[in-house]
Amino acid sequence: MSEAMPSRAQSGLAQRFIEQGLISAEACEQAFREAAERQLTLLEFLVREGRIDARQAGVLAAHEYGLPFLDLKQIDWDQLPVIEPVADKVMRRSQVLPLARDDRRLTVAIAFPATLASLDELQFTTGLAIEGVLVPFDQLERALAKRYQRQETSGMLEALGEASESLTLDTSEADLENEAAAFDKGGDDDEPVVRFVNKILRDAIHRGASDIHFEPYESSYRIRFRVDGMLIEIARPPLNLRTRLAARLKVMARLDISERRLPQDGAMKIRLDAKRAMDFRVNTLPTVFGEKVVLRLLDAETASFGIDALGFAPAQRRLFEAALAEPQGMILVTGPTGSGKTVTLYTGINLLNTEERNISTAEDPVELKVPGVTQVNVQPRVGLA
Repeated sequence: MSEAMPSRAQSGLAQRFIEQGLISAEACEQAFREAAERQLTLLEFLVREGRIDARQAGVLAAHEYGLPFLDLKQIDWDQLPVIEPVADKVMRRSQVLPLARDDRRLTVAIAFPATLASLDELQFTTGLAIEGVLVPFDQLERALAKRYQRQETSGMLEALGEASESLTLDTSEADLENEAAAFDKGGDDDEPVVRFVNKILRDAIHRGASDIHFEPYESSYRIRFRVDGMLIEIARPPLNLRTRLAARLKVMARLDISERRLPQDGAMKIRLDAKRAMDFRVNTLPTVFGEKVVLRLLDAETASFGIDALGFAPAQRRLFEAALAEPQGMILVTGPTGSGKTVTLYTGINLLNTEERNISTAEDPVELKVPGVTQVNVQPRVGLA
C-alpha cells in the first residue's frame, strides 16, 4: 500500500509540479487531501486521475527520487528477460514490467517510486536485488496489458473477434438454477459471449479476485480483476461486444436488460460443484460509452473457516475476541477494497451465532447468508434504515 501522508520528498515533488506549471498550489493542496483519503501518494493520485501529464510527472519524479527514467516506446520487446512463472505472478500482481536481469540484479519498470517499497516478495522469490526504472504510468499500463492479456484470453478473444459480428444473446434465460447449470457445462453452450463470461468468472474465482470490472471506453473495452486490493487488467474484448457482455451479466443477475439509463443492483449464485457455490453482487452504472458492470465475489466458505483463517497476530486475535465478548458496543472494521472487512465481520457473527442467542443484523447490502441469523437489508428509500 502506498504511503497516504505526504513526506518531505513528496512535498519536494509537489513543489516541482507547481514550479513547472503542471498544477497550481491550491489544486495541489486539494490533491494532497484527496490522495490521503484514498491512501495514495500525491504522484499516484494526480497521474491516475489524469490531472497532470504522466510523462512529465515521471521525469520530475525521477529527478526528485534519484531514479533513472525510461520511455517504454524505446524498448525492444524481443529482448525482455524471461521470468519464471512464480516470479512472473508476483510481478503481475505488483504491476511491474521486467526490463533486464543478470546474476545479481533484476531491473523492473515502475510507474511510482512507492512501488519499490512493496517489492520485497519479488526480491525473495527471485533471490535478486531489485532495481526500479521510472516509466510513464499510461505506457506501463499498455505494456503490461500487451505482455499479459494474451496469456489469459488470447484463444477466447480470437474466437470472439471472429464471431462478434453474428453473435446473438438469449435474453429469456433468467432462472438462477439454469444459470448455475449453464456455468457448470461451460463449453457446451454454443454462444461465444456466454462462454467468454463463464471463463472470466472462473478465472476470477481461481485467482482469488474480490471484484471484476467490465469497463467500456470510447475506443476500447477493458476487463480487470481486483486481486489483493489492486486492479489488474486481464482482457480487452472487442468494443462492439460491450452491449452483449453487459446484457449477459444483467440476465444472470436478474436485472432489467432494457434499462440502460439508470444504475441497477442485483445478485447471482454460481455453483462450482455439488458442495460449493459462489455468490456475486452485481452493480451496473450507465456511462457515456455504455454500461459499466462491477461484480463483487462473495465466498460464504471464507467466512465459515473460523478466526484462524483471518491471519490475526496473537495480540490482534485477543483484542477481537475480547470485543466480541462484550455485552454491548461497536466493532469498526476499515480498510481498502478486498482487504477482508466483510469476511472479518461475518466471521465475528459466526463466532457469536449459537443456539441460545438471537442475532439480527442491519446490512447494506446483505452480502452473505448466515443460517440462524436474522439478516435485514436496509432500504433508506422506503424508510427501512
